[in-house]
Amino acid sequence: MLNINLIIILRNDVKLNSTDLRILDKQQIQTIMSRENLSNTDAIKKLKELSEKARTCMFITNLKDTSPQNSRPMGLQECDKEGNLWFISSKESRKNIQIENDNKVQLYFMNSSDYEYLSITGEAFIYDDRATIEDKWSEVANAWFDGKEDPDVSIIRVSPSEVYYWDTKYGKFVSMVTFLAAIVTGKKTDNSDGVEGKIKIHT
Repeated sequence: MLNINLIIILRNDVKLNSTDLRILDKQQIQTIMSRENLSNTDAIKKLKELSEKARTCMFITNLKDTSPQNSRPMGLQECDKEGNLWFISSKESRKNIQIENDNKVQLYFMNSSDYEYLSITGEAFIYDDRATIEDKWSEVANAWFDGKEDPDVSIIRVSPSEVYYWDTKYGKFVSMVTFLAAIVTGKKTDNSDGVEGKIKIHT
């Protein structure tokens, strides 16, 4: 459960070495978090809340490649009412070229100040029609393009197939204290300091 290990370490801002990690077996990792799996309306609401709050994600392409996948930061334009995530991108970018060859992508969002994390796996689709560009264009993108009329502008829509999230109910200090106490004493936390679960977008 590498993703869970990573989330716990990042969330509590604790640097753990390999010895520390051996303290936490699979069961301990599961018990220090609450579970809440969401679907339908609640799922999209949570997805929109966490992604639009973070706004920037690591956008990973070329997932089938056995070598390190390609990732880059991307600014989210919108998470719509159906759970699609929209981005502005260059037609000539390596990202677009890779999506045309294999449209499976993965996105990682992080709100480090509130210890909220979102992992999204899905399919990416590229649009270059004027209606979509007009609808999704942001003035911020002028830093990379010569306006929305720039022929290099394209819009990417990511349709999630699997979403995993984790956020906290309380503040940073409480989360850190309860987590450290679990490591030092070997006792389980009361599961009240965080929530993790899966989001099901499509039935």
